[in-house]
Amino acid sequence: MNWEDDTMRITVLTVPDCPNGPVVQERITAALSGRAAEVELVEVTGPAEAERSGMTGSPTILIDGADPFGIVGAAPSVSCRIYRHADGKADGAPSVDELREALTSAGLPGSADDDCCAVDALDLVGRDGRGRLAPDTGGLRAVHQAVLRHFADTGSAPEAAVLEPVANAAGRTAPEVLAELAREDFLTLGPDGRIRAAYPFSAVPTRHRVTIAGGVQVWSMCAIDALGIPAMLGRDVVITSVDPVTGESVTVTSENGQTVWEPAAATVFVGRRGGCSGPAAEVCCDTLNFFTSSASARTWISRHPDVNGQIVDRSRAEEIGRRTFGPLLTSG
Repeated sequence: MNWEDDTMRITVLTVPDCPNGPVVQERITAALSGRAAEVELVEVTGPAEAERSGMTGSPTILIDGADPFGIVGAAPSVSCRIYRHADGKADGAPSVDELREALTSAGLPGSADDDCCAVDALDLVGRDGRGRLAPDTGGLRAVHQAVLRHFADTGSAPEAAVLEPVANAAGRTAPEVLAELAREDFLTLGPDGRIRAAYPFSAVPTRHRVTIAGGVQVWSMCAIDALGIPAMLGRDVVITSVDPVTGESVTVTSENGQTVWEPAAATVFVGRRGGCSGPAAEVCCDTLNFFTSSASARTWISRHPDVNGQIVDRSRAEEIGRRTFGPLLTSG
């Protein structure tokens, strides 16, 4: 292959059928965030070839021929390679953030999309750092939590009358509190004043269906919202969604703190359309979707030039969901 002198070269060395090969390629794609680089997958079939190529376990990542995650004295190997994150957790590939740091250290210029709409996937969901936890004043948090619990228990939005006792305890009416929650984008209301969404839940059908342990089914506003539900409720769930490009199903099963994604190559795109402000339901919820593969996600991105964002791998998507929605019902 002829490489351009000014183009970064990323080589992924794996043994045939390495289960972490596709994982690391997806994370590299997410870390690149649209930046130009030549990415090549090379299969290594024996110890001699591992020594020639610089492979110290599968997968090994070389950036312009150097291993940014290399350990001094590590021997050539065709065995599975284990990476340790900063928290000590073992993984079969570096995280997206670790890859992003390695690419930057190797001289890759910053993404052209590093603006207020795409600086951090968590901020895209978490209201630019403000989070989804309503203030504990004026009955806002109490009413908000009552709304979320009603969705989780029934699969539907509560009527204002159901919320009156909670709002009255703060010296307010339910419509007053709901209107303020809507102004601050903790939920959305229809023209009739009824709740249409309370992130992560939707009162109207979406492409993301969540079955909560016990049988209750709810709609979620987006892929990240769906992934945040088990963390928020502390319950097992099964998420069923549809890739907007291929029409194929994506299923995420969360059980006993472990998740299984089907297909295994599934990923999530986190983005925002248009300007950098406005209710999440209008500017980003319909762009946060599950995809059966990074290739499918890239196809969707190419068809929506008005959307800024990034592909995130499964662990990062779960982390964003957990950090965004996990505290909503545990904080008094």
